[in-house]
Amino acid sequence: MRAALILLMFFAATGARAQEQDFSKVGVKSTPLTANLHMLQGAGGNVAALVGSSGGVLLVDADFGAIADKMRAALKADGASGPVRYVINTHYHFDHTDGNLAFAQGGATIIAQTNLRTRLASGGTIGGGSITRTVPPADPGALPGITYESELTVYLDGTAVRVHHYPRAHTDGDSVVFFPAAHVVHMGDIFVRYGFPFIDTNGGGNVRGMIAACEDVLSTSPADTRVIPGHGAVATLDDLRTYTQMLKDTSALVAKAMAAGKSLDAMKSEKLLGAWSARYSPEKGFVNTDTFTELLYASLSLPAARHGPARRPHP
Repeated sequence: MRAALILLMFFAATGARAQEQDFSKVGVKSTPLTANLHMLQGAGGNVAALVGSSGGVLLVDADFGAIADKMRAALKADGASGPVRYVINTHYHFDHTDGNLAFAQGGATIIAQTNLRTRLASGGTIGGGSITRTVPPADPGALPGITYESELTVYLDGTAVRVHHYPRAHTDGDSVVFFPAAHVVHMGDIFVRYGFPFIDTNGGGNVRGMIAACEDVLSTSPADTRVIPGHGAVATLDDLRTYTQMLKDTSALVAKAMAAGKSLDAMKSEKLLGAWSARYSPEKGFVNTDTFTELLYASLSLPAARHGPARRPHP
């Protein structure tokens, strides 16, 4: 819920007001997953932190730059004795990439899918439905120095970290990051636990791609895999399975209504997705039922996207 409120606050704020938000009271919580892999939670999206045998660190996502020093302190408490060497961005949204510049200035190499770099460099309007926010181009120093198209493996002191692109999912530049030795996967905002997910249709997102990505992770991951969502607590594959079924069921219902000629306003008036509201649309949630209906309608109004080869080789 705290993550959802923070997201809502930043999307509602203007760029200038967002810069004035007070981060002084934000703490960083660390959840251990293995002896050298932790999930850090601060002001933005969840961060995965792998500490190498040399003490250097690989991060997945970078939170907000204003809490970079707090992140470094948390990493030191978790055993890091060296700098952040790599930051892998799961998607371009500012609550996951704003910290890029701070870590890059400390010597980190930023890594992302090609489309993500393009969107960070150009700026534009994030959003879909009734949730939008215009963001300026990122500082050149915050841009990824390494990009990839479909798959990439990064090695931190011999530990393999596999990065896979799922086209047109939460955005068109999403990366899902696998830690095969730990049986952990970071899914970015393709999977969230604050309620209905946000689909950035302006940024190339589509519910079809989100479903395809979730199904692929479910079908190729070991049964004991722990899932780091973009926001919320560490999850199991069963949690991801329930979420995926919700995406499929709600999409099917909206598609059926569209095929019958119902308008978006009629769907919202009839509370078409009301059966899911209690669980996925809390009173102060980020994406309410009407907004999620809008996002599904926008997604399903687009021609079926070519998602490309979603499946990946087993670790």
